[in-house]
Amino acid sequence: MTQKKIHTIEEVTALIEEQSLTKEQLMTYLRQMMEIRALENNIAGLLGTAVLKGASHLYAGEEAVAVGAIGAIDDHDFITSTHRGHGHAHAHGDMAAKTPEEKQEHYNKMMAEVLGKSGGYCKGKGGSMHIADVAHGNLGATGIVGGNLPVAVGAGLAQKLKGTDSVVLCFFGDGASNTGNFHEALNMASEWDLPVIFVVENNKYAMSTPFVKASKLHHVADRACAYGIPGVIVDGMDVLKVRKAVSEAVARARKGEGPSIVECETYRYYGHSHSDPRAYRTREEEAEYKAKDPIQKLSSELEEIGMVKEVEVESMEEAVDEKLDVAMEFSKASEPPSADLLMTDLYAPDNWTAADIQAEKKLREQVRNDKDMRQITYAQALNEAMREELTKDPNVFLMGEDIGLYGGAYGATRGLVDEFGEERVRDTPISEATIAGASVGAAMCGMRPVAEIMYVDFTPLIIDQLANVGGKNRYMFGGKTSVPVTLRTEGGAGRAIAAHHSQSLESLWTHLPGVYVVMPSTPYDAKGLLTTAIENDNPVMFIEHKMLYKEKGPVPEGEYKIPFGVADIKREGKDLTIVTYSRMVLRALEAAEALAQEGIDVEVIDLRTLMPLDMDTVVESVRKTGRLVGVTEAYENTSFINEVMVRVNEQAFDYLDAPMVRVASLNIPVPRAEVLEDLTIPNTQRVIDACRKVMS
Repeated sequence: MTQKKIHTIEEVTALIEEQSLTKEQLMTYLRQMMEIRALENNIAGLLGTAVLKGASHLYAGEEAVAVGAIGAIDDHDFITSTHRGHGHAHAHGDMAAKTPEEKQEHYNKMMAEVLGKSGGYCKGKGGSMHIADVAHGNLGATGIVGGNLPVAVGAGLAQKLKGTDSVVLCFFGDGASNTGNFHEALNMASEWDLPVIFVVENNKYAMSTPFVKASKLHHVADRACAYGIPGVIVDGMDVLKVRKAVSEAVARARKGEGPSIVECETYRYYGHSHSDPRAYRTREEEAEYKAKDPIQKLSSELEEIGMVKEVEVESMEEAVDEKLDVAMEFSKASEPPSADLLMTDLYAPDNWTAADIQAEKKLREQVRNDKDMRQITYAQALNEAMREELTKDPNVFLMGEDIGLYGGAYGATRGLVDEFGEERVRDTPISEATIAGASVGAAMCGMRPVAEIMYVDFTPLIIDQLANVGGKNRYMFGGKTSVPVTLRTEGGAGRAIAAHHSQSLESLWTHLPGVYVVMPSTPYDAKGLLTTAIENDNPVMFIEHKMLYKEKGPVPEGEYKIPFGVADIKREGKDLTIVTYSRMVLRALEAAEALAQEGIDVEVIDLRTLMPLDMDTVVESVRKTGRLVGVTEAYENTSFINEVMVRVNEQAFDYLDAPMVRVASLNIPVPRAEVLEDLTIPNTQRVIDACRKVMS
């Protein structure tokens, strides 16, 4: 294909001089683009063969965007990437590598990860769509369209809180600009003047849908005015123009002037994926863009202005081929991940010792027996935990809707903004997904966010961010990152506020690997478990109950922590075991006291954490009593208590003297009318009736 001449010699020279680019830099950009193209063409040939299976979304044609944009940042800056992210990962990794040997190693690890080999960046656990190098500032790619935008906001927020001058490049396609994440992320980043450059790779199509049919505005950058930030459109086939536009946005961000949109008009040479026949594109259109090929464009322009000779370009092409051959040999020699890696890297280690667990048990007994210990409310206990963590760790900060002046949905954060300021107790827009995603991004950059979502009913809005990104990143990235996020929310019925604010949705979160689920029932548990959650290196869904905030109980002065995965026997008994958690612990204890009058001695186990789950305590209790009743406020259909009963069946069936019985909420939306709400959720009498049934 004959290269279409775009610039005059004067224009090219001006772009180079304006950016003070050296021959070495320009040759680096040319080499990086060649290496990306070689990698992608190689992958295209391997797709569908026995060597490479699965999905790979190729970047060929768009090389100038990744290379130009990353050429505008420094080693201490960050990027977030997309499912079509090989170009971003290579340009960034090549920049981070300093020696030829390190650059070859980087290329090797790129190829090996795409092939799912243990020598890859993520041990083969992430693959093509999830390459990351968090230690060097590549916060990873995501297979969720638009899923990286909130993460970039969080990374930018972390830089602002830490007082660095680092910036974040957030790459995404034109299709992602029509997702809710786009609006939420741009709005939050602009409101807080965060150092994020949103780099739109407008390659004209979201899968097969032309952007002109997906948006009234034909340019994403035209939306910048809605957020009060600059938006520029640049030729994404021209590495020099991309670098110039991104450099200007970076300079603005470093000065504290906030985010920008840089829309790069580009084109992908291959289909959306290997199975895409590109029937929605004409051959003429493809030829038009290939005539603007970014590699040929730069090489011919450098030759034309006399900066390089044709023989130098040819020598570089040969070196790129050799480099790819070495990467393929490395990948072929690299073993597939061994079976013993299957269950590793999901959770950061907790490092609880037997002595720690025994010490907390001793403290628990002291709290129960000390009649003079101070009594505070559940909400006050939560407040104390957050105050203590904010005081001792500058990396801890709070964010959520109305958590400052109003203290959150039920006042647990009240007063903290006065003590720690609006930077660390940060009110957010109503943007649940970006609250969660920004927490993930900030956590990956060394912060310890404590985010609040007003009601657990709203947490399905954050599943992509907290579960699919935050919960899976450590595993997908081969254990090479931690995501210490605590997400506080509250659930349950009892306030006559109907179906959208009264559910118990914990089983949604216990279903998702990589996230811990904590549900305290007492002020003592609330403080100790929240302290543990904030200091934990894993994402924690911390679910409080709206009817417990005013409940009082004994709580020790000062800091203490409660190990995750350790249940509490709230009442010992010998005839029957009740397993429950959260507010239903109160109903279970009431039922146990009533049944004691009938000569039935009930043991009540409070799970405290559902993930990790302490089955040892449950099994040991069933071994003793021979009978089990499970109680939950969640819907009976697929509630978490069903999982507990399945595990009892698997681990303790021989100890059971009667069938297990569950008590749960009815499978209907929680009604507004108090009389109906009371009938929907378990009460003390229903628990008593279930226990009598098991005993009979």
